[in-house]
Amino acid sequence: MDAESNPSGSSGTNAPAGADSRPVTTLALSSKTEHVFPTLTVEQMERVAQHGRIRALRAGEVLAVAGRKTQTFFVVTRGTIELVRQSDGAELVVAALRPGHFTGELNVLSGRQGFVTLRSGEEGEAIEVTRDELLTLVQTDSEIGDIVMRAFILRRVELIAHGLGDAVLIGSNFCQSTLRVKEFLTRNGHPYTFVDLDHDPGVQDLLDRFGIQEGDVPVLVCRGELVLRNPSNAKIADCLGFNVAVDAGRLRDVLIIGAGPSGLAAAVYGASEGLDVLVLESEAPGGQAGASSKIENYLGFPTGISGQELAARALTQAEKFGAELMIARGATRLSCEKRPYAVEIEEGARIAARTVIIATGARYRRLGVENLARFEGTGVYYGATLLEAQLCRGEEVVIVGGGNSAGQAAVFLAQSAKQVHLLVRADGLGESMSRYLIRRIETNPAIRFRPHTEITALEGNGHLERVTWRDNQTGVSETLPIRHVFSMTGAVPSTGWLGGCLATDEKGFIKTGPDLSEADLTAAHWAASRSPHLLETSLPGVFAVGDVRRGSVKRVASAVGEGSIAITFVHQALQE
Repeated sequence: MDAESNPSGSSGTNAPAGADSRPVTTLALSSKTEHVFPTLTVEQMERVAQHGRIRALRAGEVLAVAGRKTQTFFVVTRGTIELVRQSDGAELVVAALRPGHFTGELNVLSGRQGFVTLRSGEEGEAIEVTRDELLTLVQTDSEIGDIVMRAFILRRVELIAHGLGDAVLIGSNFCQSTLRVKEFLTRNGHPYTFVDLDHDPGVQDLLDRFGIQEGDVPVLVCRGELVLRNPSNAKIADCLGFNVAVDAGRLRDVLIIGAGPSGLAAAVYGASEGLDVLVLESEAPGGQAGASSKIENYLGFPTGISGQELAARALTQAEKFGAELMIARGATRLSCEKRPYAVEIEEGARIAARTVIIATGARYRRLGVENLARFEGTGVYYGATLLEAQLCRGEEVVIVGGGNSAGQAAVFLAQSAKQVHLLVRADGLGESMSRYLIRRIETNPAIRFRPHTEITALEGNGHLERVTWRDNQTGVSETLPIRHVFSMTGAVPSTGWLGGCLATDEKGFIKTGPDLSEADLTAAHWAASRSPHLLETSLPGVFAVGDVRRGSVKRVASAVGEGSIAITFVHQALQE
C-alpha cells in the first residue's frame, strides 16, 4: 500500500493547489482513509524535495515492480500514481495517489520486496527519494518523520487485515507444521492469505492448479508462482525476500544475536547513536515476550500492550535509525580466537563484527512427559497468542507454570476458553507472579488454580485428546478430555551454540561483569588490561543481556534496560 494520515494536523492544510487530497481506493479500510493516506502540505513537500529530486512521469510508466526490492519513495506533486497488484490473473488498483500523497510502507525501511506495482496513472511529476535518503529524512525532520512512520505502520496493518501480501498458505489448523508457518508469518508481521483445507469450499481447485497432494501440506505459494511444500522457516524467509537487503559480508560495529526485548533495545540505541548494527534472529522478533498476549506492567502502557506489538514497534524504530535484521538465520558458532569476531550462522555464512551482544534469551523447559514431541504444535504450545486462542475457543485448556507469562496467558485465554486449568507444583503463586495477575486469577470464575499439581500423561491420535495430571499432595490422578496444553515453566538458556567460548554457570547462563571470577578470566585468557565492564562476558567486546545472562531479572523492562546500557560499553570497547 502507500500513504497515511498527518499527525501534525497538516492534512488538508495548504494542500497542493487544485488538488483533491482524497485518494481513490478500492479497499474498505479498517482505519480512516485520511490516516492511511495523509496529504503533505506544499511546504512539507519542499522539505522532502531537499532530500531527493524532481522526476517527470509519463502516463502508464512503471516506477516499481511488485516482488522486487523497495528502493524508492515517491511524493506525488502532479498527476497520480496507482498502486496495482495482480489478483487471480486480473489487475486490481488498490489506490490512486494524488498530489501530496506518498508511496511506501514498512518494506521501504527494511529494503524488502514490495507488495504492489507503482504506475503513473497520467502524465505528471513526483519527488523521487532513495531509501537511504528517506532514512536521513525521517531521522532529521521529526514532523515529516512522524507522518511517514505512522503511515507506513498503518499501511502494514491494512495489508495484514486484507491479506494483501505475496504469500498464500494452504494448510490445516490441525497440522503442526501449518501452525508453525502461520506463527512465523504472523510474528514477522508479513501479510498472507490462509486457505483452510478443512473448511474452504474451493480448495480443491487450488490444489489441482498447483499440483498439490495431501502429503505436501502445508504449502506456501510465493508471489503466485513458487510453490514450497512444508518449507522450513529459512526457506520461507528466502522465498519472501526477508533478508534480501542485508549485506552479510560487511564488517559491523556491533552484531546483536537475538531480537527479543533486550536485543531490540540494543539495536535502537546502537543505530540511533550512529553504529552499524545488524541483528540476527532465528525465528521472529520479540523472543519469549513476543508470545505474550498482553503485558500490563511495562512502563508507559497503562492499558497494556501485546508482546508482538511491542516487538513490531521496536523493530520499526530500529530500522528507522538504520539497523538491519536478518530473519531465520540463528547463530551456530562464535569464533572467538581473534578480533574482529566472527559469528557463523545457519547456511554456513560468517558475519564479522567489532563487538557482539548476545541476547539469545531462554526457552521454556519441556514437560517431562512421554510422547510430548508428538503433540508439540498439535495440542501442546509454548505461547498464547491470538492464533492459539482461536484454536481453543469454547474448550478447556491447561496452562503449566506460575510466572507472569503463565498468568497473562490464563487471563487472556479465559476470555474465550470454556475453562482454564492453571497447574503449578508449588503451594501458591506469590513468589513468581505479579500481584495484579494473581488477583485477576483469583476472581475469574473461568480460571481454576491447581497447586502442587503436574501433568503425568498426554494421549491422542494425531492431535492431543486427553490430559492426565496428579495432585502431588493427595496422590490422586485425573484424566480429562482436554485438547490444549500451554507449557510456560522454567527457563533454559539458549547458549548451546557458544561451544565453550564464554564463561557460564552450572545451568548454562552467561556470566558477566562482577560475576566473573579471577579463575573465569584466567581460563578465558582475558587479554584486556582492565576488568570486564558491566554486562561484558569473559571475552573483551562481547556482551550478554536479557534472560541469557546469569542473574538477570526476568522482566521486559529489565531486558530493555540491559540492552540499552550495553551500548554504552560497546562504545568504550570500540575505542580500545
